[in-house]
Amino acid sequence: MKIIVFVGPTLPAEDIAACGDIAWLPPVAQGDVYRAAQRRQRAIGIIDGYFSGAPSVWHKEILWAISQDIPVFGSASMGALRAAELHTFGMRGIGRIFEAFRDGELEDDDEVAVVHGPAELGHVQASEAMVNIRATLARAAKEGVLSKSSRDALEAFGKSMFFPQRCWDALLEGAATLGVAEPERAALSAWLPGGRVDQKRADALEMLAAMREAPHESNGTPPKFNFEWTHFWDEFMRRFEAGHENPGASTRQPVVEELRLEGPEAYARVEAMALLRRVAVTGAAPMALPPAAKSLRATLTDIRTRLGLFTRADLDCWMARNDLDAVSMERLVADEAGLAVLRDLSSGALEPFLIDELRLTGAFERLAERAREKSDVLAARFAGSAGAPSGSQALALRLWYFERRLGRPPPDDVEDFARRLGFADAADFDAALLRERLYLDEQRGDKTP
Repeated sequence: MKIIVFVGPTLPAEDIAACGDIAWLPPVAQGDVYRAAQRRQRAIGIIDGYFSGAPSVWHKEILWAISQDIPVFGSASMGALRAAELHTFGMRGIGRIFEAFRDGELEDDDEVAVVHGPAELGHVQASEAMVNIRATLARAAKEGVLSKSSRDALEAFGKSMFFPQRCWDALLEGAATLGVAEPERAALSAWLPGGRVDQKRADALEMLAAMREAPHESNGTPPKFNFEWTHFWDEFMRRFEAGHENPGASTRQPVVEELRLEGPEAYARVEAMALLRRVAVTGAAPMALPPAAKSLRATLTDIRTRLGLFTRADLDCWMARNDLDAVSMERLVADEAGLAVLRDLSSGALEPFLIDELRLTGAFERLAERAREKSDVLAARFAGSAGAPSGSQALALRLWYFERRLGRPPPDDVEDFARRLGFADAADFDAALLRERLYLDEQRGDKTP
């Protein structure tokens, strides 16, 4: 586990590096805290975040991280705003800016907003934050550089400016029209290079120190709230899990493909435990409306096909043998339909949980080695890509897979079969079959393309 901090223009990279073993990411946007919390970090810190150009970090994803017993700290900029809003729920605010927002001395987001360059240029700052202007003017007045009236006039002028236009040059140019005497203007200009206060930087460094000093292990204290699982949260999870960037993702997919090709029974056993693992980790199952009548009919048909109950008499005898009456049979079908919905809702986020289950069952090493061998074979003979099978080739591959590999006739709905195995669609399934067949042919020495 690591300490993760979202930071941009407030701190340069060298300041963060000097603070020790802290990993930093670009300014936070919506979904970033949720993804970081999924990786079970030691602590998450928010300094900078997007106010425009990307959706801002959502309060609820911070609450979810806290509910997962991950400390979340905030300071200086976006972090101070969110901490002021969520400190009663357990988010840990650090620094004077946080305290000013918490206590109602400051209210507007533009107090911390700045314009900055892209990440490639180090998020170089192109405007001054109002909180820094306030702190600098207060220090200048305390040190006798400005009178109280001049300080108040400059502060009000800075606040009246649109935040991208705030800078010391603009303030000094406007000082004459505000009635600030020329000697004071000259004194302030000469004092600024050494006297300017970067309150955001000071607060951010204080937060990093607090995060380093925080206990490594959780104290087990429950959060100060009950996390409510809503449809909005459910939609949020699916959206950001499906696009979840993970350094191990490129190695996971081939391993899971090997599992899927072993057939529906092998995949279903691992999938069931992976679904349970996901529910345990995230705290609840995805929400869904009760299955519709059409879904219930399709589920009953699938159960009858799976068990060979092709006549009503077969079904009635099976129900009697399994101690099921009409009511309990309806419940069983509804439960099975609900499980199918759960699989569909979780499909975009299930791979890491499938991988963990394979590790614990001892199958991961075997499947990973086979995936590596297959990748090497395809890279050597087909430059890493076997292409997509044609229509007739796809049909031949399906017949080979179902009749020779699984010992069963092809299903009527291959698209549905593929999706049940976790493939995106029938074309994705066919491409996996082609890779498998080419690999096996190469292993046997069959060079027929």
